[in-house]
Amino acid sequence: MWAKNITGNFANVIHGLKASHLTDVVIGRSKRMILDTLGVGLLGTRTDVFQKMIRYSKIYSSETSSTVWAHPDIRLPPLYATFVNGVAVHSMDFDDTWHPTTHPSGAVLPVLLALSEALPEQKKTSGLDLLLAFNTGIEVQGRLMHFSNEASDVPKRFHPPSIVGTLGSAAAAAKLLGLDQFKTKEALAIAASYAGAPLANAATQTKPLHMGNAGRHGLEAAFLASSGLQANKLILDLESGFGAFYADYLPQTLPSLQSYSWLLDQQDVAIKSFPAHLGTHWMAEAALAVRKHLVKSRESLPSGRIKTIVLKVPDIQYVNRPFPTSEHEARHSFQFAACTALLDGHISVESFRQQNISRPELRELLRKTHLEHSPDNQPSFKNLYCEAMIVLKDGEVLTERCDTFYGHWRKPLSKGDLVKKFQSNATTVVSPEAAESIVEVVDNLEKLEDCSLLTSLLQGAETTNKLLQRSSRQI
Repeated sequence: MWAKNITGNFANVIHGLKASHLTDVVIGRSKRMILDTLGVGLLGTRTDVFQKMIRYSKIYSSETSSTVWAHPDIRLPPLYATFVNGVAVHSMDFDDTWHPTTHPSGAVLPVLLALSEALPEQKKTSGLDLLLAFNTGIEVQGRLMHFSNEASDVPKRFHPPSIVGTLGSAAAAAKLLGLDQFKTKEALAIAASYAGAPLANAATQTKPLHMGNAGRHGLEAAFLASSGLQANKLILDLESGFGAFYADYLPQTLPSLQSYSWLLDQQDVAIKSFPAHLGTHWMAEAALAVRKHLVKSRESLPSGRIKTIVLKVPDIQYVNRPFPTSEHEARHSFQFAACTALLDGHISVESFRQQNISRPELRELLRKTHLEHSPDNQPSFKNLYCEAMIVLKDGEVLTERCDTFYGHWRKPLSKGDLVKKFQSNATTVVSPEAAESIVEVVDNLEKLEDCSLLTSLLQGAETTNKLLQRSSRQI
């Protein structure tokens, strides 16, 4: 039997959460998520899909405008700044991943930074305000996914950010706007009518739009609720409401505010070391491990010795792409990840350039590769594994398996490696000084008095001494 009035319970908790509810673990983990999201978003502003969305969004204008990351010459209405920055975050599939499966940060952070610039001048958004609203949006996504066993596995029908991300962004926006529990309830219900995008558009330029739309539609839902628009006040309680997205939907009430426990306290996120579907990270590590049996550190792969490459992977159909032809298909290909790791000894942003995808030597390895699925290898980021087996022409068989890759929540990136990833991504579009300042600001986010400092740094303009001094004073 479902608990009564789940929607009202969510609205009450979202409205009632305070900064004092945040724990040190939640603050620490969410700051890592924020830094990583900013880095992949800045890098994503260089992509073709981002540029197309900028051209589209320029047709909209309003008196209120927000920052487009890495573009000091462009400002857009908050809804469309949220949209294009969200697209940038997911444009390369380089953003964080949670369990149950979704990309939580990209649907929320662009909303809050755009909204912070749209609020009345007298209402500054502090770093603590940002952290509370951000974690509220992350928490709502996690709780909604825990209402379904189906959500625990890698998705088959809908892309999760388009569902839970839309409601998470609405919750985060409602929190930062200071909506009461009644309008928060309406915001969740309105957001549900924007939710849902088919997984068939994975591995295309349209998939990043799911993230941009999740943020934009959640923010719009909060704006509409604040204007008095009404919707079904039991949206989370009904099979015909949010339950329409999951066959086994069973909602529960949230923990009491008197002793609130955050899901992020219990479950960290995975942070990627290269821009591709999370499942390929297990595959890459297995392939790199088996490569060491064939190649000394600086030698080339002796491809001519290889007869067959067998990849033992979970049955995730949209990551089974034997001969990817575009960067987006390559990011969703177990085969591409394994063969690139074998051929080059690493995978990086550059691996997904067209000239690397179409290399004859890579295509030769792909032709030797096939997948196998074992019944015990379930498509869940919590417990899947990948195994790479190379059969040589002389009959020798080499095998390595990866159960947990570096960057998974069981083996998280070190702080140093996270900062290196951020700086490598961010300095493609902002100065090294600005990147260093962003790292410092995020590291001390709970002390930041005004988030306009962060949005100024994200514009990508040359960092002035005045801005750097302002940064030092605030943190």
